[in-house]
Amino acid sequence: MKLKLDENLGARCAELLLSAGHNIATVPGQNLCSSTDKELLETCRIEKRGFVTLDLEFGNPLIFRPANYEGIAVLRLPPKPKPDDLIDVIRTLIGGLTQKEIRGKLWIIQRRRIREYQPEED
Repeated sequence: MKLKLDENLGARCAELLLSAGHNIATVPGQNLCSSTDKELLETCRIEKRGFVTLDLEFGNPLIFRPANYEGIAVLRLPPKPKPDDLIDVIRTLIGGLTQKEIRGKLWIIQRRRIREYQPEED
């Protein structure tokens, strides 16, 4: 899967996703750090990349409608995270991507748990 990692995720996260066979681009690597949230997701849409972030604002489906994008994965860490907590959440994301399609969906990912946003029926 093609993914873009937000600036709040480091090289180790990119390495894990690359080693799992995913095509990875990063916000810093593309000089997009000063972009607005909407610009970042629009870039992802154009590039056909899912977006992975720790920024909880991307988890608001009223602002960023998941169906309009290649997928949004918001990573949730414990209140006092340890270094391995982020690695565990990335591994949960990798496992989820091997089982399900994220395109058009919002995933909230915690250690060993993926919650998928289900929009209400019209």
